[in-house]
Amino acid sequence: MIHTICLNPAIDQTVGLAELVPGEVLRADFVRLDPGGKAVNVASVLADWGLPVTVHGLLGADNADGFEALFTRKGIADAMIRMPGATRTNIKILETGGRTTDVNLPGFAADAAAADAVRAGLNAVTGLAVVSGSQPAGLPADTTARIVADLAGQGARVVLDVSGAPLTEALSAPVLPYAVKPNRHELEAFAGRSLADRAELVAVARDLLARGIGLVVVSLGTEGAVFLSAEGGVQVRPLALATGSTVGAGDAMVAGITAGLSEGLPLADLARRATAFAAGKLRNAGPHLPPKAEVEALAQQVALCPVEAWMAGH
Repeated sequence: MIHTICLNPAIDQTVGLAELVPGEVLRADFVRLDPGGKAVNVASVLADWGLPVTVHGLLGADNADGFEALFTRKGIADAMIRMPGATRTNIKILETGGRTTDVNLPGFAADAAAADAVRAGLNAVTGLAVVSGSQPAGLPADTTARIVADLAGQGARVVLDVSGAPLTEALSAPVLPYAVKPNRHELEAFAGRSLADRAELVAVARDLLARGIGLVVVSLGTEGAVFLSAEGGVQVRPLALATGSTVGAGDAMVAGITAGLSEGLPLADLARRATAFAAGKLRNAGPHLPPKAEVEALAQQVALCPVEAWMAGH
């Protein structure tokens, strides 16, 4: 059983437009609603791959129906704690050319008691656990770090995908996650300096490895991603087939990383798997994978470059 932890879920409302023109009255081409939040998306994709998954965290009681329907449809075990109020809505404005503008609305507030209840529900979790996404208002900045420390202390391998203060707290704590997936900007915020230079970026990532993290994946947008572990390092070039909404693509990559870890894949194969998950998700609206054979075929198309060659500009 893989466990995902989502403290601040969201309903993703994707609005399709020909072009976003500020100040104008615009007519939408379509609108769709998807239960989301990073760790919910990860759970959804893992379930599509056929892995057993339980989702933990906090969920607004007023509009939980869509989440409950998703969990039932995909066979995801629901261990989320219901909170008074509604889960927030994140508006994704998707233009025909592919550009997406996010407007994230506020949701329910939580307190230390709610965080403690989530932590109590995780006290028997071992194996793989994914902690991803933001924290709701009202929680201390170190809440995510405490959850990571709890899980790691129980022997769980934690895959972490958060940003801002929760990332800094988690990476500064004595007990670290097993794997972390920041993007370049998030890693720069943690390091406190620009990492435009490739060698500098890799040096910061390798410092995390030296401190005890087993796998560091840095997503680089149009440059793909860098995967580093004790086995070495590779840069993965993105597949040029983005045809759908990018909403949840990063979460699909986290799901691919987790699926690869669950199977004990070597670094190169894990990088291909994660990239194929992200590319496969782009073929679907919402956090859903295409059929397994299609994802495996995508993985065979992924091109890898040794990280040393990438740093040298090749």
